[in-house]
Amino acid sequence: MNKFGLTTEEASKALSEQGNNALTQPPRETFWDKLWENFKDPIIRILILALLVNVVFVYMGHGDWIETMGIFLAIILATFVSTYSEYSNENAFQKLQEEASRIRCKVWRDGEPVELHIDDIVVGDAVILEAGDKVPVDGILLDGDVKLDQAALNGESKEAHKLIAPPDFTWGDGTIDFLDEHKLFRGSVVVEGQGIMQAVKIGDSSIYGQLTQELKDDERDSPLKLKLKGLAHHISQFGYAGGVLIALAVMLHKAYLYGDFGAYFANTPLLLSDLVQAVILGIIIIVMAVPEGLPLMIAIVSSLNMKKMLRDNVLVRKLVGIETAGSLNLLFTDKTGTITKGKLEVVRFITGDRQEYPAFDVLPAKLKAFTYQNVVLNTSAAVSDGAMVGGNMTERALSNYVGSYRMEEMLHRDKFIPFNSANKYSWAAVSGNGERYCLAKGAPEKLILQTSHYWDAEGNRQPLTEEMKKTLDDRMLELAADAIRMLALCTYESDIEGDELPADGLTLVGILGIRDEVRPEAIEAIAEVQDAGVQIVMITGDRRETAVAIAKDAGLLQRPNELVWTSAELAEMSDEQVKLELHKLRVVARALPMDKSRLVRLAQEMNLVVGMTGDGVNDSPALKKADVGFAMGSGTEVAKEAGDIVILDDNFLSIKQAILYGRTIYNSICKFIVFQLTINFSAVAINFIAPFIGIDKPLTITQILWINLVMDTLAALAFGGEPALEKYLRENPKDRSAPIVSKKMLSTITMGGVYMTFIAILFYKSSYVDHLFRNAPDHIYTYTGFFCTYIFMAVANGFNVRVSGLNLLEHIDKNKGFLNVMALIVAIQVLLTYVGGRILRTTPLNLHEWSVVVLFGLSIIVVDLLRKSVCQMLEKK
Repeated sequence: MNKFGLTTEEASKALSEQGNNALTQPPRETFWDKLWENFKDPIIRILILALLVNVVFVYMGHGDWIETMGIFLAIILATFVSTYSEYSNENAFQKLQEEASRIRCKVWRDGEPVELHIDDIVVGDAVILEAGDKVPVDGILLDGDVKLDQAALNGESKEAHKLIAPPDFTWGDGTIDFLDEHKLFRGSVVVEGQGIMQAVKIGDSSIYGQLTQELKDDERDSPLKLKLKGLAHHISQFGYAGGVLIALAVMLHKAYLYGDFGAYFANTPLLLSDLVQAVILGIIIIVMAVPEGLPLMIAIVSSLNMKKMLRDNVLVRKLVGIETAGSLNLLFTDKTGTITKGKLEVVRFITGDRQEYPAFDVLPAKLKAFTYQNVVLNTSAAVSDGAMVGGNMTERALSNYVGSYRMEEMLHRDKFIPFNSANKYSWAAVSGNGERYCLAKGAPEKLILQTSHYWDAEGNRQPLTEEMKKTLDDRMLELAADAIRMLALCTYESDIEGDELPADGLTLVGILGIRDEVRPEAIEAIAEVQDAGVQIVMITGDRRETAVAIAKDAGLLQRPNELVWTSAELAEMSDEQVKLELHKLRVVARALPMDKSRLVRLAQEMNLVVGMTGDGVNDSPALKKADVGFAMGSGTEVAKEAGDIVILDDNFLSIKQAILYGRTIYNSICKFIVFQLTINFSAVAINFIAPFIGIDKPLTITQILWINLVMDTLAALAFGGEPALEKYLRENPKDRSAPIVSKKMLSTITMGGVYMTFIAILFYKSSYVDHLFRNAPDHIYTYTGFFCTYIFMAVANGFNVRVSGLNLLEHIDKNKGFLNVMALIVAIQVLLTYVGGRILRTTPLNLHEWSVVVLFGLSIIVVDLLRKSVCQMLEKK
């Protein structure tokens, strides 16, 4: 029986007393929880209030059930579409996580190695670890020798060497020390060696588990939600004031027409009847003022863009993530795998006489053979059929460098001394084909001091002079400034006594330049995001020099006044000092997990919209705290759970796409708001002015309901399909607290609303316009003409507001749904003139009358083009 591990009986006892290794999942919202949350939307609340008032009036016999059903459908559609989109994407995310839930581990039970689900490990279990395994619990090393990548926990790229714990070793008081040479922590990865560990802290008790509990903090409102709250407040004030004033105006107009104010107010039945009609009209105006299509529009545009984003390797877990991404002011991003490729590559080979070769294939034969032997024989990684299996990042980089090259007759490794931090090299004694020599691999600053010769291109040993060593040193300093690590390869032609290489006599094969290359597409994406007004700060665990070199290559450091801080420097600064200099910060080197959370907190206190990228457990609190968290697809489950958006390909280009789609959504919403509020403004203005200039019912209640329902719902579909345009990235981020209706939008709304009100007055008060239609005692043809003109103006204004320039058909091919919806509105309006009758106060028009309607309807395009031209001239001045 193996000396490690538990018996089945002991495992059962540990399970009953201390539980298993399962992590408590952060509370998940059900579909109904999400639905209830969406009912708290400020505009939805106004609609619910309007719905309740309408229900009361319908019950009293004075309301219109069509209007009531319209409001009810608007509420249901908006909330259900939004909820379903978010809930279905949460489910997609859970499917993405299924692979993680299938993790299985090998443990000793009853003296035999068995495979268990990660959740079934208990305290005391002996877990078998091999290269490539993820450590499943916190514990101590009982046997073996392993090197761990703990970057997911502490952000440190340096591998941690773990040794067997002494018999009297205790876990301690709970102090977190990732550098403890005997402790292993859940979430780290075995990159080299093998061993057996004892489970000490499992499940929620592990450091990994504790970090998951930090994901339950309350989230602050998104910038868009704040702006919509403000918009809802102003709209409700406008609507309530307009409704009350219009009701009063109607009553005064009725009294004026009656001829005797005293007698009118004494006529109780007539007064009550007119009062009910005035109040109903007032409520209709309030409802008209509220753009109930806005929540539906937000849900539609978010859902459509979520599907597009998934095709660009961006999985949106929360709708708020997309809209917030478009408002980012500041983005804290990881380096490895996001800006860089996330894997080491050998980028050059330098010989003793300063010859440089760009690839392994072009090396001279002798140098190629020595390099290959050093890669596959002088390594602690497993080698099968001349190819490496496992190994750390450097070993894998060397394996990729030699590729499919194989020697016909491979040498035999007689002795191997692994790398250690004191000597900074590894070496192996090899023999075969009548030869016997040693291969050495390690830090150039160490090995070059011990070399006396070098191999030239013809395979001859040549003296390596001090002057040549100096030249090599200078070249290596140049490469170090470009974030290139160096690794020296040497041979020694004699036997070696002991475990250390001789102080002199090595022959230099060459120096390998190794680098984690910056992604070419990331450089372009970073430039575009910076042009979009987003400050990017790279946070990395790398040393300052390496971080600076990468930042320069990526285009993050461009000006002398831009700052680079280390974690130590940041720790010495007060919060106020950080805030004062934060706008110049570009790089944080040697960063710790708490640095990220602190920077996010301080940026948010400055009212900035903050994004954070991350892949490790250590990133999770900052991902959760940020306004939008971008989790990497290759990252830990905890990081993905904390993020709002998952970047499936770990590429900064995808982050740029997320920002672009966020801005697209924001712009689409703004277009819809301008379109809708122009109609709402004009409808309220027309009904308010009408009683004072002798117009009775310029728009009937049923006509207002038709305008309201169709223009809200159908227009939401039309603007929801607007394309993502690269020009949005050239706009400045919107201030978090700024109102969603900008001055430019307000001028557009006012101009359009005033013009539509003017046309209404023209139709009802101008005898010239009245004579353009057939004569009738009740002016039904003129009234029908105005109703159709009003709808046509609204449709034409849709073309005005969807583009900021003079070309109204710009990018229309990318949103053909817009044309379809607007054509549908026109078709329905034409149909209603034939079937509306007394309900909608319409009658069929002849061809001449339709031509008048079309000309007046299109006239708003001319007016808005003039407005745009004037604005452009003023902007140029």
